[in-house]
Amino acid sequence: MTHLDGRRSYDARVVQPSRAGDPAEADVVVLSPGGRRARLAASLAVLALVLAGTLWGTDASFPFGPFKMYSTRADANAPVVSTRVVGLTGAGEEVRLSGGEVGLRRAEFEGQLPRMVDDPTLLVTLAETYTRRHPDAPSLVEVQVVQRHFELADGLPTGEWTDRVLVEQDLGAGS
Repeated sequence: MTHLDGRRSYDARVVQPSRAGDPAEADVVVLSPGGRRARLAASLAVLALVLAGTLWGTDASFPFGPFKMYSTRADANAPVVSTRVVGLTGAGEEVRLSGGEVGLRRAEFEGQLPRMVDDPTLLVTLAETYTRRHPDAPSLVEVQVVQRHFELADGLPTGEWTDRVLVEQDLGAGS
């Protein structure tokens, strides 16, 4: 910007505003040496927990360690595992119970998998819920939790897969 007398704005002398008597200065509280030491100790403790969680922790160490699925690379030749819950009819047909058919999604099933392995009778509740929601469907005689392992080669699917039944519960005459 040019002033009327020909001076440019950056030619002017820089005047620093005076902070004397500034009301904001009166509100500043200086941290005591003990307070500084406490904050430093807390910061070092959190840093140590995050470092230990990163190096030796599991997903259960969160938030003091990263989730392994985001912090590590999967083997490009390791199989990919997909979990599903199925009901079997008397004719041997598979009926999908995961994916919302009984009010639970796959991730919810996977989260409860240890409980189902310990107590397979929990699968009876899934069969009963399916029967209530689909009264005209064929009766179920068994419920299974199945993991399908998709084979990979260099990170690409080979087209081969294998199923492994983790948990099964016989429903007797049908549910």
